[in-house]
Amino acid sequence: MPNPKLIELLAPAKDLECGIAAIDHGADAVYIGAERFGARQAAANATDHIAALCDYAHRFRAKVYVTVNTIIFDDEVEATQRLLRQLAEVGVDAILVQDMAVLELLRQWMEQGVDMPMIHASTQTDNRDADKVAWLARQGFQRVVLARELSIDEIAHIHRQVPQVELEAFVHGALCVSYSGACYASQYCFGRSANRGACAQFCRLKFSLVDADGMVVAPDKYLLSLKDMCRIDHIRELIEAGVTSLKIEGRLKDVDYVKNVVAAYSQRLNQVIGDHPDKYRRASLGKCQLSFQPDLHKSFNRGFTDYFLHGRTNDIAAMDSPKAIGQRVGRVKEIGNRWLSVAGLTNFANGDGLCFFDGQRQLVGFRVNRVEGNKLFPLQMPKGLRRGMELYRNFDKAFVSAIEKSNSSVRKMEVRFRLTRESDTLSLEMSMPETELRLSVSSSAELTKANKPQHDMMVAQLSKLGNTPFVADSVDVDEVDDMFIPSSTLAGMRREMCDLALKKLAEPMGPKRYELPVSHDEKDADMPAKNVANRMAKAFYEHLGSHSIDPAMELGTEDMKRLRPTLIMECKHCLRFSLGHCVRRGGTTPKWREPLALMLPDGRRFPLVFDCAHCQMNVYAES
Repeated sequence: MPNPKLIELLAPAKDLECGIAAIDHGADAVYIGAERFGARQAAANATDHIAALCDYAHRFRAKVYVTVNTIIFDDEVEATQRLLRQLAEVGVDAILVQDMAVLELLRQWMEQGVDMPMIHASTQTDNRDADKVAWLARQGFQRVVLARELSIDEIAHIHRQVPQVELEAFVHGALCVSYSGACYASQYCFGRSANRGACAQFCRLKFSLVDADGMVVAPDKYLLSLKDMCRIDHIRELIEAGVTSLKIEGRLKDVDYVKNVVAAYSQRLNQVIGDHPDKYRRASLGKCQLSFQPDLHKSFNRGFTDYFLHGRTNDIAAMDSPKAIGQRVGRVKEIGNRWLSVAGLTNFANGDGLCFFDGQRQLVGFRVNRVEGNKLFPLQMPKGLRRGMELYRNFDKAFVSAIEKSNSSVRKMEVRFRLTRESDTLSLEMSMPETELRLSVSSSAELTKANKPQHDMMVAQLSKLGNTPFVADSVDVDEVDDMFIPSSTLAGMRREMCDLALKKLAEPMGPKRYELPVSHDEKDADMPAKNVANRMAKAFYEHLGSHSIDPAMELGTEDMKRLRPTLIMECKHCLRFSLGHCVRRGGTTPKWREPLALMLPDGRRFPLVFDCAHCQMNVYAES
């Protein structure tokens, strides 16, 4: 029977605290930004913090991936090279890459015999189809992070075409409306590059949709803002389609978000694996004991969508607000002087955050200062609140208090002890289920027959694993339970065994050096070379014989403007469809006259081009 396939739950880490929390709450791996060159500038971390995270994660055989996934400029190549060497030295397990110059730097180190991590292709490399994934595999990438927009069928097709590559797919978190790596709106409008980790969230702005005659089709809406992804009910389908790593988005999220979301997905993944233990296994060790019940609705979200997982549906947009609305908790029943009552069965707590949509469909929030049953006393009465309005809770004080506890989850690895003796030498053996780990420590002692049974005392002493990451699944002392063995001897052997086990678990799990075999194909020259920002990346594509090399918009060159004059977004989200007027999919014929354009309150316009052949909406900057 083949070995079970390892499945990984991959969690975000804004910092060391979030990374440790992710591991404690069930993550098999975490991804974190380094001091520079990560796609979230606000989530940078010192190398010594990454080293500490590696030390902690590796005791559970969990992995740490570091994002070096921005495009880099020529004057940054040397600094990137130093960073990669530092990350390798502290033991990170993989580097996420967008810029092919980073791939070349890693290749240079490996050719010199330096041990380097695995290389993963970031979703910023725009990985939409099997051809692109196969191209990345030929360049030496061991894993590819897929575009969020792909359906189950498309993922399964990629896996069949390129089975040797690990596939990583997003399962939860905020959504970019543009294909990753193909969004230039923030750079174009604000000089803040999404490909450099400084996205200004153009897609969360309010627009009006206007037609060719200037008629306002949809006024003052968040037309590009999407709900958040949630695929917790589709884990089994994703795994069966070939996904190895289930990725949670959120390197800017706080520790409470990480705890709740990771715990929820870890529990569900355990259920899926429990139904198919012969086919799948978790990629790391340990079981988590939670002190709270995870609830995805209680962490920041804009509403949920499975986002094209089973094709195009009409539930992906969040046009009323880009903010977190939370769970519906009832309707306003009465309004008094500095109080309101709520019709419904929800329990409230002092400190809850509530919100509602006012008469202009603007989201208004307020904090509850005091609660008396269903009667709420806000810190300040909100304007625009009326009887009958629906209320939502976007901050649950009781839930947050439970999750903020330091012991919200304890992760332990089960071990089995066996105590034996040969003459006056005691041996303590330890094994761990689902691993190859078999360890033994010895101690010399003058052993005498005991006057009373010692079995329970020995089991209790060897089971005292305290603050270690271990818990005793079984303790076999049957061969020596008639002997008197000092408690201090047993305690010393137990401590020695735990130290040895932690050391062994931290040792590298795979090869210390990953090869980068490159088998070029004549089709490699046809793969578009986009976002090229430095000479090393340009030389990489030239070596492949690329027919088209696009300079990065961030360079601001005349050549760049000629090659890509105004295209700033490529979106699977389509306003024709969302507004009910995609005639190809049963919508009504619109009364507007195209071309349509998005218009900001300051009058800037962004024409839309509907590429129906690829079921895609492209956003352009007005020429």
